Amino acid sequence: MRSINSLATVATLLESDERTRFDAAVGGRFAALHARTVNEVLQAVRERPVHAVLVSPRCVAREQLSEVARLVSGFPGVPTVAVLSEHDPSTSERLLDLGAHGVRTLFDLSARDGWRRLRDLVSHPATPTIARILERVLPALDDATPSSRQFFEILVRVGPSTTTVRTLARRVGVPPSTFMSRFFRGGFPSPKRYLAAIRLVYAAGLLESPGLSVADAAYRLDYSSPQSFGRHLRAALGVTATEFRRRYPLNAALDDFVARMIVPFRMRLRTFHPLDHGVDEPGRH
Repeated sequence: MRSINSLATVATLLESDERTRFDAAVGGRFAALHARTVNEVLQAVRERPVHAVLVSPRCVAREQLSEVARLVSGFPGVPTVAVLSEHDPSTSERLLDLGAHGVRTLFDLSARDGWRRLRDLVSHPATPTIARILERVLPALDDATPSSRQFFEILVRVGPSTTTVRTLARRVGVPPSTFMSRFFRGGFPSPKRYLAAIRLVYAAGLLESPGLSVADAAYRLDYSSPQSFGRHLRAALGVTATEFRRRYPLNAALDDFVARMIVPFRMRLRTFHPLDHGVDEPGRH
């Protein structure tokens, strides 16, 4: 399934008894994807936003270590964690191999606090891209109304999984025609343009991972095809996908978003109420 899951996803490469204990310990708070090989883990990380990868040393053969190194180096924003439930000489040797191939974190599930630490990891997953975007966007809003700030925060949080203005309007709780009319009357770019622009910011964030291809990023953002993603880039920025990847890392894409979609409208944002009930009543400014 090539879509962004509404729950945090943790990919695992564990033995069957470890899977059972793992699901019982932290089930219901995230989507667990249990893989059988390192290649399956790699495929999962390419196709969806995985927040962590858990690997049992016993499940990694020596010939798979190079694939583990590809996982760690190709997706630096996804922590790959070794989990250990039993100690024996062969497991200790494989742990050293995993460390030599880039795995730097170990959770010893036989230790007293092992399962608690693991629950903390998967129950409070990091969302570094959202955090980076909000840290740049929210301060740029300056003295915008609370309603405007709320709109941008929702836009950032739902942008990756939202492909139409109608869906965006439903998520902000405003009828689509009213929603679009407010932006038009206020002299702002359309909600469609805002949505398209923030999705390109997320594309830039995805393409910072060297393990993701342009096609992977397009499918992760629910474009119908890589060609559709390329047409969007040409229409919005006048660049090809290859040029976009080279010229627009996440920070550059954020700077562009703020410069085009926020800075020219700062004064208007001080009196704009895109989400408020009653905003369209006569006499409301």
